[in-house]
Amino acid sequence: MAHKKLKIIPLGGLETIGMNITAFEYGDSIVVVDCGIAFPEDDMLGIDLVIPDVTYLKENLDRVKGFVITHGHEDHIGALPFVIGDVNVPIYTTQLTMGLIEHKFEERGLLDSTTRHIVRHGQTIELGAFRIEFIKTNHSIQDASALAIYTPVGTIVHTGDFKVDYTPVYGDSIDLGRLAEIGREGVLALLSDSTNAEEEGYTMSERTVGQTLGGIFSECSDTRLIIATFASNVDRVQQIINTAHQFGRRVVVQGRSMINVIGIASEMGYIRIPYDTLIDISELDDYPEEETVIITTGSQGEAMAGLSRMADGKHKWIHIKPTDTIVFSSNPIPGNEKAVSKIINELSSRGANIIYQDVHVSGHARREELKLIYSLVCPYYAIPVHGEYRHLRANAQLAHQLGIPRDRILIMQTGDVLEIDRDNAEVTGQVTAGPIFVDGSRIGDISTEVMHDRQRLAEDGVLVAVIALDHETKELRREPVIRSKGFVFIDETDTLIDEAKEFTKEKVEARLAETEYDEESLKKMLRKSLTDFMRKKTGRRPMVFPVIVDLP
Repeated sequence: MAHKKLKIIPLGGLETIGMNITAFEYGDSIVVVDCGIAFPEDDMLGIDLVIPDVTYLKENLDRVKGFVITHGHEDHIGALPFVIGDVNVPIYTTQLTMGLIEHKFEERGLLDSTTRHIVRHGQTIELGAFRIEFIKTNHSIQDASALAIYTPVGTIVHTGDFKVDYTPVYGDSIDLGRLAEIGREGVLALLSDSTNAEEEGYTMSERTVGQTLGGIFSECSDTRLIIATFASNVDRVQQIINTAHQFGRRVVVQGRSMINVIGIASEMGYIRIPYDTLIDISELDDYPEEETVIITTGSQGEAMAGLSRMADGKHKWIHIKPTDTIVFSSNPIPGNEKAVSKIINELSSRGANIIYQDVHVSGHARREELKLIYSLVCPYYAIPVHGEYRHLRANAQLAHQLGIPRDRILIMQTGDVLEIDRDNAEVTGQVTAGPIFVDGSRIGDISTEVMHDRQRLAEDGVLVAVIALDHETKELRREPVIRSKGFVFIDETDTLIDEAKEFTKEKVEARLAETEYDEESLKKMLRKSLTDFMRKKTGRRPMVFPVIVDLP
């Protein structure tokens, strides 16, 4: 087997934030690291989620040995329920991560049809030609892991999402000692988190947020506190609960995902809730407002999250008041800045005091932490992962500064097939890869053409032209009717519509005068002609829908 090369195939997680999934292949064995979603961008109208295209895994299902999951964030586990039906192989991960996965599977009735194995940090599993070791790291969720992937051509270290936190809120610090040991034994390639590769210095410890929260609770002792954060940031939630208990406040948890995560983490011992601190939302009015704290979802401006429903006045139990203090304990994910700004403005318009600075620390390593990992692991090749191109490039430049030659630093694209051993590493081909859109219950049947049509409808509206004619005599029976939606004109509406009717009538009569015509060609002509007419008159291109009615 020594003459074969290892293949590394990213099926997602590059050129974007989220949708992390990478296949490692050697001979008849494939293991898949992570399987996450991405959230839709502004121009993905009507799309709920974006999942990776796993066509390559489906085509090679007999060789896929399992999914190995680094941690429990949506961009690393969220696509599993959507793909496990087609790629039903065992799943290996740590306890809290598995608990979150199992909750997703239970909701979809998938528990009984899947095989799952809980792995401890320091444990090694055998999957075909691969041996994989789980290594303790720190992140903004508990039980995060780096992976040492032992292959016949050398060892690959995959950091997962990580930072170096010497004073974590829960559990131990990252296992730098084990990473150093693996580095001394020799590492073929390091796949390293690039999210904060542009940021100088170190990422602050999660405990610093606890100190900030203490100051906020002290200064806002006479107001109700509403704190929005990521549901999966278990350590952040623990610190909010601890601070609330310290100041004698009762805690209400809001948002479906927040309730689910806290419930799972609490059952497994990853969150410790002091007695008589947590109350049901129905009990909120039983306590003075200044003695309560509401922990909610919606820190990213999600339309249906708890904070958004409070902001637009649609929440059943909670109504924003000028006496409220609302804390955003998160930073906007790239692409969510507009949504977050919008909800801050909506909350401010209701008179609430908003705090959205200095109440968050990242879960991703900055440049000095990345330097530390490179120095400990000493990889022969550097392969930046997890981030947009600018993040990958910043990580690559850092690796070069640390002495790795440029020809051994590889920035890949989604779908690339990298063949690698000690002698050589090169991209030798591409596999089917990219985004699959999830729209409600529909998965994968939303094409780029559909997305283009939705953008046109959103930007230029729709124009319907109803043509009543006698197919036998080839005569118009009535004047054309023109109706529009989302296509608004201020002073020229009536005049323009009248012109459009006359234009349509002339075009139809000219086509009917031809010796031969059919309904489809008539519709095609009207679509093009009316689109061109409106573009010349208004500079806009509405979607044109001709309707032919046969009136004898």
